[in-house]
Amino acid sequence: MGGAPIPGATTARLLSAPIAVRRRRGGPGESGRTAYLYLLPALIVYTLFTMLPILQGGLISLFNWDGVSPMTWVGLGNYLSLCNDPLLLTALVHSLIYIVFYALLPVALGLLLVAVMTRTRIRGQAAFRTALFLPYTLASVVVAICWRWIYAPDASLNSLLRLIGLDGLVRPWLGDFFWAIFGIGIAATWVWVGFTMVLLLAGAQRIPRELYDAARVDGAGPIQEFFAVTLPGLRYELGVTLLLTVIVALRNFELVLVMTRGGPGTSTTTPTLILYLSAFQTGQVGLGAAWGVLITVLILAASLMIQRLFDRD
Repeated sequence: MGGAPIPGATTARLLSAPIAVRRRRGGPGESGRTAYLYLLPALIVYTLFTMLPILQGGLISLFNWDGVSPMTWVGLGNYLSLCNDPLLLTALVHSLIYIVFYALLPVALGLLLVAVMTRTRIRGQAAFRTALFLPYTLASVVVAICWRWIYAPDASLNSLLRLIGLDGLVRPWLGDFFWAIFGIGIAATWVWVGFTMVLLLAGAQRIPRELYDAARVDGAGPIQEFFAVTLPGLRYELGVTLLLTVIVALRNFELVLVMTRGGPGTSTTTPTLILYLSAFQTGQVGLGAAWGVLITVLILAASLMIQRLFDRD
């Protein structure tokens, strides 16, 4: 009776189906273990190329080492030398100034641009956004060389000032003890304003248009609309943007190295530049590692502060 159904076969299949499903689902916590297995390759790479170098740098900072001869244990000696170094306070103050140009000014300009773009539709807006974002795609060394040419004594900036009759403002910008750090800062702002604009604009596009319509019905002007709708809606993106730009400001190295090499004198020096000079110019690898640990601590502290600030309800 090849075509006849077997009595009870359908019922048996129905009864066994839930059991099979339960077996496929596995026990409690199995899905979590599977997720960790997917994360394992990235965790291994992160450990090998991020965590281990950080730990190794912390270990090297406890030794006096020139990178070639045997290490000599000095304990916290490198950190004591770092704390007694008069450049420490100077470099930290410069880092705060760079945060203004790398983070605060680009974020403020990015917010202003986003407020304008969400309020009105401008012809050629896509090309305008592309032009602003383009400097971020350039290599930092290329940016530094271009701006060094602009600031050169006989280059475009001074030529423009002479052309419009402002000869009194002509100066060797990167050779001036006061203006050099601001020259680097302006170059940094030029690079990062497009990056902040793109991140904030992506967040602004998630804000429901009904909120803007409701604000306009209530008679809100551009300023009231910005503070009542745009700024609260960009809270997450604002935190991420500030976090990324502050980290870059504290790690600022390429622009300073290529444009001024920390000069004139020490008027533009940064902790990362001192790290480089200590480890690779004067052969004080242990002291350079101590500066690296200090920079890591500063970045972690700044990151935690920004996260706590924007995680508040």
